[in-house]
Amino acid sequence: MNLSLPATDAAQIVPTRNFNMLYIILDCVFLAVFIGLLIWKKRYSTLLFALFGGILYTVVDFGGFYLLSHTRTVYIDGILQGAGGTFAVLLWMSLSYGFTNFAFIWILLGRDRFAKYWIFLIVMWWMICPSISELGGEATITTSRTTGAYHGWMGVVLVVSYLILIVLLMKKSPQKAFVSVLYLCLIGISVQFGWEFSLLVNGIRPMNAASIRTLIVNSCLETNLGMPLIYAIFYFWRRRFNEDLSDARHNEDCENTLCGEMPAELN
Repeated sequence: MNLSLPATDAAQIVPTRNFNMLYIILDCVFLAVFIGLLIWKKRYSTLLFALFGGILYTVVDFGGFYLLSHTRTVYIDGILQGAGGTFAVLLWMSLSYGFTNFAFIWILLGRDRFAKYWIFLIVMWWMICPSISELGGEATITTSRTTGAYHGWMGVVLVVSYLILIVLLMKKSPQKAFVSVLYLCLIGISVQFGWEFSLLVNGIRPMNAASIRTLIVNSCLETNLGMPLIYAIFYFWRRRFNEDLSDARHNEDCENTLCGEMPAELN
């Protein structure tokens, strides 16, 4: 069932998704396979950060958007869901996109040697899963949220966070810059654009007068605003732990004592 926006709201940013139960089942299977691959290749730091992302998205979506701002709604078979049904749908949705988003980000920040394979798997799934789920019949689950209550504050957070990062970088010489602002911004925009675009072209997110604006604004803002903080977490974590959770301080000891091959990069 597709719930259309009223004509008076057509120009507003109201992200909406229409999908069926098969979509959820397929996505859960993919997540299980992806987690298995991360464990197989000992990408434990990536796995932990991705799980953190899924939990964070759940807290923000259900706690912030549903309980506090009352901007999130979930319909199943045309029936508006209460807290229980809403939480069940948002738990899957938040864990799914939170996990893949944060895995995507961590992999690129760490310049994983298999990054092209990990990113291909994630983006390929975002693009193909909606097509496969059409085998499950009509979309009977609809989620939507209004953004006017908080997009302005998100913009403030984005500007302040990047301003702080730029000030820190300008205190150093260009040769000693610890990260590229443009690289961080590119990651932040591309990860959200990837799944926003896949939702739109596959009809999960309905096309209307605000579709392109929603795609552009959400991609530039919603994940990107957290990139400076995410990089800070990544920076301090990797000073303490390697990707396989071994002690990264051992790498410095090896450099000082010439004790052999460093374990930071995994095969």
